[in-house]
Amino acid sequence: MQSLNLQSFSYEDRSGILPGLTTAFTDCGGWVLERKTISPSSIEFRLEIQLRDVQDLYIALIASGLELTRSGHLGLTELCICRKHLRGTADLCQVVAIRIEINFLEDVTLHSLLMTAHAPA
Repeated sequence: MQSLNLQSFSYEDRSGILPGLTTAFTDCGGWVLERKTISPSSIEFRLEIQLRDVQDLYIALIASGLELTRSGHLGLTELCICRKHLRGTADLCQVVAIRIEINFLEDVTLHSLLMTAHAPA
């Protein structure tokens, strides 16, 4: 099973974006496995989706108001390219595990978010 970690942020109010985002996950054929509050300004979703539905998920994430990091865009683009080049039904039915962390920037500055993302381990 392929897996992908996505970092994202939003300037929208969390109470406004979360219901639409949860609906978008299920409308794209995704299964929400876990929803967890990490901090007062961030939340994490763990979901699974079939490879054939990854493009729909990508569109839904952007349409919901999420801003993805560069690595998030690259990861989703890579999955969309894989999807495009796989023609067999079995290949397109592969399940992809996705972890999406959403940071709400109403309480955090973008600069501090980017600094913590690049901090050495």
